Amino acid sequence: MTTHAQPRTRWPELGHAGGLVLLELLLHGAQSRVRLAENVGLSRASLSRIARELLDLGLVVEGDVELRESRGRPPETLHLRPEAAHFLGVKLTGDTLYAVVTDLSARVVEQRAVPLPSRGVDTVVALLTEVAADLSAGATAPVAIGICLAGDVLRSGPDLVVRRSSFLGWNEDVPLAALVGPATGLPVTVSNDVHALTAAHHWFGSGVAYEPLVVYGLGAGIGSGVVVGGELLEGAHGRTGRIGHLRVGGTGRVCENGHDDCVHSFVTIPSIEFNAGVAPGDYATALRRARAGEARAVDAFRRAAFALGGIIAESVNAFDPQMVSVMGEGRDMLDIAPQELRRALLEYLEQGDVDEVRIERPPFDFSLYARGAAVSAMRALLAG
Repeated sequence: MTTHAQPRTRWPELGHAGGLVLLELLLHGAQSRVRLAENVGLSRASLSRIARELLDLGLVVEGDVELRESRGRPPETLHLRPEAAHFLGVKLTGDTLYAVVTDLSARVVEQRAVPLPSRGVDTVVALLTEVAADLSAGATAPVAIGICLAGDVLRSGPDLVVRRSSFLGWNEDVPLAALVGPATGLPVTVSNDVHALTAAHHWFGSGVAYEPLVVYGLGAGIGSGVVVGGELLEGAHGRTGRIGHLRVGGTGRVCENGHDDCVHSFVTIPSIEFNAGVAPGDYATALRRARAGEARAVDAFRRAAFALGGIIAESVNAFDPQMVSVMGEGRDMLDIAPQELRRALLEYLEQGDVDEVRIERPPFDFSLYARGAAVSAMRALLAG
């Protein structure tokens, strides 16, 4: 098998067909040239030309031939070289920049967390530039940057604009990609954090084989992402997945819009802390008390589970997904009060059997948000 030792520091101009071939290998593994041509919809002559280009660029390698029962020359198999390119993914919170570097298979090869000196745009851009420069010094230098954050991200002319990010205190349009790109010399994409998480889960997680796919991210806030027809549903204004203010009844923590009976009043970590009667930031105590059976803490998680079940039911009503994935650091209500989630599904589902709703809880750690941002950068290059 032929190999190439040097990492790639700039992404080549592959063209649409070249990107499709590389994407097919990335998502579905090594394939013969014949099968690749069929799956991508290319003639064998076109596939041979593109394969030679990808081989010369070091993005793929030829492996063992694929044995066939029929006579004739067996087709050679093409394999993706994950180490041929790397991507920087960044997740911004109100106080920390989380960064990872992944290879072409989305495997994390480096990661770090850096405190934000302030939430000012100039400070954030400077820190992003510094981290990118630091991570560009080694053998895993990234070819593109993906940034994700909680907030609205939409396209305004040629720019990706952060329209609102409450955790960062940004209330005016911030052309973050246009600021970071020239400073780093790399292509930059910006996305909502749960959308980035959804995109990565669709390509590389347990949601690969399921469509439509709905992903919920639970933590300091709540958001959702939807994949339909192989594409992340972004919407006309970049605001899909905003389900936090659906009114579910009861009385909980007052949200930013003045509601005390919406999903935000119950499901987020700050709301669970408030409803459980613990200090802000002391989610661990609320969880410990609930597991010990303390009535107020248990009730906070029960109401969180019911509210979550209500919005899952609404997503099932709207999209009829094959799978709903619940991710994030604040999903312990699934363990503590599963019966409340089921009760909400029974109440809010318009049609269908509750037992037909496939809800999974895949492994999660906080670095998956940054990994999702790296995958978003990868998707921008490969899927255009």
